[in-house]
Amino acid sequence: MTEQTSIDVLVVGAGPTGLTLAIDLAGRGVRCHVVEASEQRAENPRCNTTSARSMEIFRRLGIADDVRRAGLPAAHPTSIQYRTTLVGEEIFRIDLPSAQEVLSGAGMSEWPTPEPQHRISQLYLEPLLEQHARGLPGVTVERGTSLVEVRQHDDHVEAVVESTGERRVLRCAYVVGCDGAHSAVRRQLGIRYEGVEAIQKFVSTFVRSPELGEIAARDRAWTYWTHGRRQASLIAIDGDALWLHHAAFPPDHDTEAEDPGQLLREAVGVPVEHEVLGVVRWTGRQLVAQRYQEGRVFLAGDAAHIWIPVGGFGMNAGIQDAATLGWMLAAVHQGWAPPELLAAYELERRPVGEQFAAAVGAKARKSLAGFSPDIHLPGDEGARARAEYAERLAVTEPARYSPDGFSFGYHYAGSPLVIGGQEQDAITMGGYQDHAQPGFRLPHSWLDDGRSVLDLLGPGFTLLRTDKRADTAPWVWAAGETGVPLTVADLPGEVPADRYPAPLLLVRPDQHVAWMGGADALPGELLHTATGHVTAHQR
Repeated sequence: MTEQTSIDVLVVGAGPTGLTLAIDLAGRGVRCHVVEASEQRAENPRCNTTSARSMEIFRRLGIADDVRRAGLPAAHPTSIQYRTTLVGEEIFRIDLPSAQEVLSGAGMSEWPTPEPQHRISQLYLEPLLEQHARGLPGVTVERGTSLVEVRQHDDHVEAVVESTGERRVLRCAYVVGCDGAHSAVRRQLGIRYEGVEAIQKFVSTFVRSPELGEIAARDRAWTYWTHGRRQASLIAIDGDALWLHHAAFPPDHDTEAEDPGQLLREAVGVPVEHEVLGVVRWTGRQLVAQRYQEGRVFLAGDAAHIWIPVGGFGMNAGIQDAATLGWMLAAVHQGWAPPELLAAYELERRPVGEQFAAAVGAKARKSLAGFSPDIHLPGDEGARARAEYAERLAVTEPARYSPDGFSFGYHYAGSPLVIGGQEQDAITMGGYQDHAQPGFRLPHSWLDDGRSVLDLLGPGFTLLRTDKRADTAPWVWAAGETGVPLTVADLPGEVPADRYPAPLLLVRPDQHVAWMGGADALPGELLHTATGHVTAHQR
């Protein structure tokens, strides 16, 4: 075996979580090596939504516009329709804007974010992220290389990897497992998942069918929920001939006996010519890893949590993991935070993972609850059944497809790095407060020049001043003494004052508020706490 040295961070897994982490670290000057066991990307689509919060993270990384221009055709509706079958009766619909409408800024004054969610299959997102990562100095991506063993030491990690039958030992400061539900990193650490092993089973079929595209073109949508023999969904991948079909079953159902072709006929309502590109039989779960960290090794994304993909928040929670862990690793690597800071990653992200898992599980049980076969009846009786079902869908579905609570309502109010955080209710898909609070993502507002308040934030910590009488000089001095990178920015007068209810707001590199207060603050102590120099029991 040969040994390679001087890897700052080894990322295992080149999915959206691992690639986002690599891009983030590279932007912060941390060298990152990504290894991926598969030679080629998975051919089956997986997540098909990039959340508003993920798009905000991509905006900070400078790739949001590229992401938004990929996926469905720009003018393709992102609506959701609920039908008896694809060729049958409409029951309910949720109309949402196309990428073209978002890029044009239609309705932007009412947006809670500068970057609304975007419908893009992981088939298109992953190559885009990988291309961007490979173009950055300090990032290398190596496919066809699997992790064999992790050996931890006090000051480094030895990672044994294998490619083309040859093993190498990589000496790394840190290792991050972003390698999915079957994570080799998690197995090496001996960490198990905890939670619900089975909520629902699925047969997912990826097909090419121009005929299916022609039928859908009569009333285009992004997703069609159908209710043939069972509830199923048809998701538009390219806006034309490529489709992903999910058919849902009870957790004790034997899906091996289910014929994907028959399931597709039941969903569409008539036979359609199609080519099967891939079939996956899988189980929707509600699981969170016992721990997110062991020494210098961390878990993120599906390696840390998996749940039934209601709202597409498995991948998106992984991107949030990357945004949190990225700044923490960079802070320790660059010496302006102690290694103890890294313990806050699990303290912040694991509770979010647990609450997301519980909320998604509850939403899935409601959304996938049975429907009355009476919706298929002709005449008034069928119309009444469809109207009653539509009333139920109007309650259960809108937050699922605009899960603003998951994007803007998750928080780290109980973190040892957050000063003044208050106890909060459990995270929900739809609920969030649109004013600054310690531990929460800084709320968005538009500035007169077309930028978002989020665009004022620097790469390190940012001190936002809402009252120009507040003296920022002590903060600049304290940041210089502690080495904490600090940007000072004034909030223009046109932003809503009640959205930022303090003269000064200290915002972390991941855009979450660390502290809010006035001129009587002690900047040195606050920066000390926000960067992990003061542990939770000392506060």
